[in-house]
Amino acid sequence: MRRDKSAVTVDPKLLELLVCPLTKGALRWDAANNELISRLARLAYPVRDGIPVMLPSEARELSDDELAKPTN
Repeated sequence: MRRDKSAVTVDPKLLELLVCPLTKGALRWDAANNELISRLARLAYPVRDGIPVMLPSEARELSDDELAKPTN
């Protein structure tokens, strides 16, 4: 079974409700990497098969360069 990364989406209504579990701050959808970005926590939470994995232990740390990129 082939999985196309660009085909994964997250329901916009779900994005309005989700917050970072550590900071309770807003999240930004990064469609290119299928991740939800928490700038305050400096973490990127993965989205697998359209389901956000909101566990800090599953998130990856964001570099200074990634944080410096402008948000869309």
